[in-house]
Amino acid sequence: MAGADYRSVELTLESRSGRLGLLCASAAAAALICFAAGRLWLADTRMRSNQVERMERGAALVPGDGEPWDRAGHVRQWDLENPDPAGAIADYERAVADDPRSAHYWMDLASAREDSGDAKGAREAFERARAAYPASAEVAWNYGNFLVRNDEVEEGFAQIQQAVRADPNLLPLAISRTWRANRDVNLLLDRVLPANAEAYFQALDFFATNRQTDAALAVWERLLTVQKTFPLSKSFSFLDELILDGKSEEAKTVWREALEAAGLPHDAPAGNNAIWNGDFARDFLNGGLDWRWTPILGAAIDFDAAPSGGNGRAVRLDFGGGTNVFLEQPTELVPVEPSCAYHFHALMRTESISTESGIRFSFTDAGGGTAGMLSTENLTGSQPWTVIEGDLTTGPATHFLRLRVYRAPSRMFDNKLSGTVWVAEVSLVPTGSDGGQPKR
Repeated sequence: MAGADYRSVELTLESRSGRLGLLCASAAAAALICFAAGRLWLADTRMRSNQVERMERGAALVPGDGEPWDRAGHVRQWDLENPDPAGAIADYERAVADDPRSAHYWMDLASAREDSGDAKGAREAFERARAAYPASAEVAWNYGNFLVRNDEVEEGFAQIQQAVRADPNLLPLAISRTWRANRDVNLLLDRVLPANAEAYFQALDFFATNRQTDAALAVWERLLTVQKTFPLSKSFSFLDELILDGKSEEAKTVWREALEAAGLPHDAPAGNNAIWNGDFARDFLNGGLDWRWTPILGAAIDFDAAPSGGNGRAVRLDFGGGTNVFLEQPTELVPVEPSCAYHFHALMRTESISTESGIRFSFTDAGGGTAGMLSTENLTGSQPWTVIEGDLTTGPATHFLRLRVYRAPSRMFDNKLSGTVWVAEVSLVPTGSDGGQPKR
């Protein structure tokens, strides 16, 4: 008021009335604080009860806070014995009314509306969630999946792509869900996956694991356009699935491309040889179409000079004499043509190989068939470099052979294997009257 004279009021504590006034003011303030604290405690206690009516009464004690209403909506929506979708929607609507900037509350409302069959209302809620948090991977992910469920595939995939760009941890789910929703690998590559190597490698692993090798081949081709170099081991699981699926020609192509990407020699073996690294010029790659070796008790592996010199080497296997070794390696999965005659050639040398069960080569059909079987002569004792040869014919469904250096466990009392064996110059070449081309 104009002209009013405002003056401070002092309470003199030396007087009884001053002390009484201060006590009353303090008591009033304490009462207000206790009332507010008690109100909050009561609200919190009710909201934690998981009894929806009590939760809602607690929510009413804290106006302007959407969280308790959202929690109550969850209880109503996900009560498996007595679900209350209408009540859940009402609670979620109270939550967004109290806090319209929460994308989380809008998504909960969208979920409840979709569950109740209100697709239009769910879409409106998702749009409000997007407006509240445009950069959210969670919002884009949930909205995208909603659109896909409602047959708006392309728009839904665009939202899912936005989600995985914001959060790469969503990639495995994005790949599996979009593939199952629409089994079009090109749509997945064009509309969902970011055009980067990590996304393509994850898709490659997904398709290989699920035996979808045709789709995996499409991903592989796309991968090579964005990533020119990568470790060879990245291709191993994919190649194993191509082998398991009997895709020998595709496996040979992918193997050469993977070797090139890894910066390794990638020319096909010379002389129409079906066996990669048959001269052992490089160390075993332990995957793909190269030799594989897993350390075992009683055997050690190394390399020596090849008997004919040159760039090749000989594999040396040393046996310590303490174990009745069951040997089925080094091993290689060899791509072959069905119904084709092949000639096998190798060199082997032994020194003091004990027991009657010596060392040989073994071919079996990698697909489990009985065609293409070959077991060469069993070498024991000490033998100079010996030519090992044999012929085999693959079956009509044979696409890969498994080649092994093999030794069956001895049945003798003194059965511990000792000595050394060398292997060199391994080849498997198609035979025929047409200059070494496979017979058809």
